[in-house]
Amino acid sequence: MTLQDNKDLISKGIKEFNSLLEQQVFPDPPIPEEAMATIVDDWVNLYVNYYKLQMTGEQEQQDKALQELRQELVILSAPFLEKYKAFLKSS
Repeated sequence: MTLQDNKDLISKGIKEFNSLLEQQVFPDPPIPEEAMATIVDDWVNLYVNYYKLQMTGEQEQQDKALQELRQELVILSAPFLEKYKAFLKSS
């Protein structure tokens, strides 16, 4: 196992998380913005914990890879939350 394996896992996690976000249908009736932010945060944690079991290398390398994965997922979720905020304003 190499650091490339961790990079591949990060890439896979990002793709899967993006797919999850794209599949979401906003709830009717809508839930508060804070509740959606909590749900998205839970999703991020779920993905990080799932991929944590698959990371390889020294602990420091694994921690760095998981931090990178978390950062990428948070970045990906920001536009989704903005879209949700706009949805709330329009409904």
